[in-house]
Amino acid sequence: MDDTRPKTPADGTADNRADSPADSPFRHEQTARDEAPQFVLPLVVRIEKAAPPTRTDALEAAARAVLLMLADERSTGEGEWAQAMRDWQDARIRKVVRRARGAEWRKASQLPGITVTGPETPAGEATGFAPYAEVRVFPPIPLDGWPKELAKLQVSGTDLDDPGTPPAADPAGPVFWLSPDLDMSAGKAMAQAGHGAQLAWWELSETDRKAWREAGFPLSVRTPDAARWRQLTVSGLPLVRDAGFTEIAPGSSTVVADHPSLRR
Repeated sequence: MDDTRPKTPADGTADNRADSPADSPFRHEQTARDEAPQFVLPLVVRIEKAAPPTRTDALEAAARAVLLMLADERSTGEGEWAQAMRDWQDARIRKVVRRARGAEWRKASQLPGITVTGPETPAGEATGFAPYAEVRVFPPIPLDGWPKELAKLQVSGTDLDDPGTPPAADPAGPVFWLSPDLDMSAGKAMAQAGHGAQLAWWELSETDRKAWREAGFPLSVRTPDAARWRQLTVSGLPLVRDAGFTEIAPGSSTVVADHPSLRR
């Protein structure tokens, strides 16, 4: 394992990617990472015509799915996904979100991976934000090696809405703040939330990782106002600058990963 990739919990201590911008896996300039074989982390969101998930819940499910993949014992040490995870993290960090419904979702669910669903709403409690997003994350695959069950799924135009303003995020918990300056589809925003979750995971101590994992990875994804966003981007918290492969300009700041243990 080389020093360009943060070590997983099973490997030892975590690397500080945010402190090494020249080697950032999200950097839009050409780097040594581009010379490595390229992999992608596939995520599939279930969007049934009659009951699509809310946008916010889908974003939070995507972030949680990435964390579960990073923390899974199959992704570390000698686990069955560990080599693919190492190869993926040694190159550009790419995540692609596709959508599925009905039979497509059932077929995708048969492939190895992890499905994340929102917690159920307590009986009798009505809410405009009843979470029911389902997102399945799969082990990394070569950029041009998509399995047929996933290759046929649509990637563009994945968009979702919230029925109203999301409730305020828990200030005591992790929050992934999306840029208010960028117009991103739900699929693109889901990938960015996943990037933010990954940066937070890399920077946390092993003790903090364990506590977050054992709590079930509670988190929120929200969009701040412009003034708050400017404060967040200079706060020293992990900041995702997208490589700009799709939808937005290279180098765009997309997400600030605001975990309580990383606040200064």
